[in-house]
Amino acid sequence: MTTSKHVETQAIHSGRINDEQFGSLATPLYQTSTFIFDDAKQGADRFAGEAEGYIYSRLGNPTTRQLEMRVAAMEGMEDAAATATGMGAVSGALLANLQCGDHIISSKAVYGCSYALMSHMLTKFGIEVTFVDMTEPENIENAIQENTKVIFLETPINPNMVVLDLAAIAAIAKKHDIISIADNTFLTPVLQQPGQFGIDIVVHSATKYLNGHGDVVAGIICGSSEMIMNIKMTALKDIGATISPHDAWLILRGLKTLPIRVERHCENAQKVAEFLEAHENIAQVYYPGLKNHPGNKFIGSQMKAAGGVIAFEIKSDLKGGEAFINRMKLFSIAVSLGDAESLIQHPASMTHSPYTQEERLEAGISDTLIRISVGLEHSDDLIADLKQSLEQINNQDKHQDVA
Repeated sequence: MTTSKHVETQAIHSGRINDEQFGSLATPLYQTSTFIFDDAKQGADRFAGEAEGYIYSRLGNPTTRQLEMRVAAMEGMEDAAATATGMGAVSGALLANLQCGDHIISSKAVYGCSYALMSHMLTKFGIEVTFVDMTEPENIENAIQENTKVIFLETPINPNMVVLDLAAIAAIAKKHDIISIADNTFLTPVLQQPGQFGIDIVVHSATKYLNGHGDVVAGIICGSSEMIMNIKMTALKDIGATISPHDAWLILRGLKTLPIRVERHCENAQKVAEFLEAHENIAQVYYPGLKNHPGNKFIGSQMKAAGGVIAFEIKSDLKGGEAFINRMKLFSIAVSLGDAESLIQHPASMTHSPYTQEERLEAGISDTLIRISVGLEHSDDLIADLKQSLEQINNQDKHQDVA
């Protein structure tokens, strides 16, 4: 295992398990459901926790373990648990730390399925949730109850790119002995490490940047060894949201190029955001890399760069937004983010459809909000694609006026 603190080196070397049998440079794929014991006693000892070793891939797998150790090192945390999906990571982290009668505080805007899990699913089991604007930390203080057990947040927030103060939120959580959970999917450990600011648990949709190739769904939970063991042996073991070895192997391959990919995503996104900000048919751009964005002050301290996701409002209506998306030729109309390909989607009708319209507006997600994941193509080509569609908005509006 590398002792380097540089994330670029960790992405390639951390958690490496040497192949003593054949000396394979690439991580071996242990595509097996179960593991053979030398004898009955060894099997009994492993089940009793009295001997190390693998039992069954739902409980642990050598390929999966290497992925967990690598991402934990990159996040600067003690351990990690790999899950079948990003929502497996979110639900595993929450369910292992909550029970009937507990209370959660969440940032007002979160990924649509995280919102649905907390507001629709967990409430059925007697768990309360309060959604607050976390840009003002005192809102969190005011929402704390005697039964508050978890503070959950994203930063930047999906999809409106609001940046939250991790250190301030973690300090509040520690003051009140509350577990803090941060979703770090948008920035990855290359650009932001929430654990450095006191956050207890960090979750990722590994489907996105960590894998980076659009061919896996997976999640990662990082935290202390004690917390991760609790999550693995309760929520993940019994619900079964554990990753397949093959998906873990693919993500390990993707991680090797993560720092280089993230650098290109950021470079492209900055150029695209500046183009959008200057265009007459754009009403507002939400990207922390722009100097007028409130989250820009965190770059260089909390976050190294602004990432590859941009949200913006066009000067049109809902139908105009749909037409704008449909005219795109290089951007693919698809949810998700972090792939080599640039993607475009409409949050109100897609990723954040679990919100009611009133809830969306309260969270700052308008009907005309567009979210793009800027890929690895040449920035000039991406800008040209956006430009050709934006320039047709005026013609479209004129046609509607005549009609």
